[in-house]
Amino acid sequence: MGIDLKAGGRRVGHKSSMKRVKTNNPYNKLLIKLYKFLARRTDSKFCATVLKRLHMSKTNRPPMGLHRLSKYMSNKEGKTAVLVGKVTDDVRMLDGIPKMSVCALAFTENARKRIEAAGGECLTFDQLALRAPKGSNTVLLRGPKSRAALAHFGHSVTVNNPHTHNSVKPYVRSKGRKFERARGRRGSCGFKI
Repeated sequence: MGIDLKAGGRRVGHKSSMKRVKTNNPYNKLLIKLYKFLARRTDSKFCATVLKRLHMSKTNRPPMGLHRLSKYMSNKEGKTAVLVGKVTDDVRMLDGIPKMSVCALAFTENARKRIEAAGGECLTFDQLALRAPKGSNTVLLRGPKSRAALAHFGHSVTVNNPHTHNSVKPYVRSKGRKFERARGRRGSCGFKI
């Protein structure tokens, strides 16, 4: 018995990740409760997006350094940067950071010191909910989502599109002469990608 190709089989394991709260952090649980209420009662896209990101795993809530944060917040005076994740310090940034208002789940000790020393402020999400319940005058940001595993992700090669796998890193035991250097890796043996 095969699968019904028209129906595409059963959709198993595709439940919404927002049905159940998976975090054990009591602060995050309260924030989810708060933004769930705000998203429902205000019909705000901002609140719905923050709620969706609060449900995400730690891998999908990457941190952001002060340099990137100050770059995104240049020419945005009077606006609050909102990041559902952690704000970290950037030791390579020798010159001072601009005065900015930042709301995040967490700040490293040095990042908090540098933001406050520049005359800025570090807000929590419950403080932001009181100040801007619908997310007015805010800039919603995300950290760079790059991790080592992403180098291995890619599409399978087809006859019509032979180059979809070109820059995809193979899972190889070792990077020597004897490993993955035959058919598909040299022109004299079949083909080369």
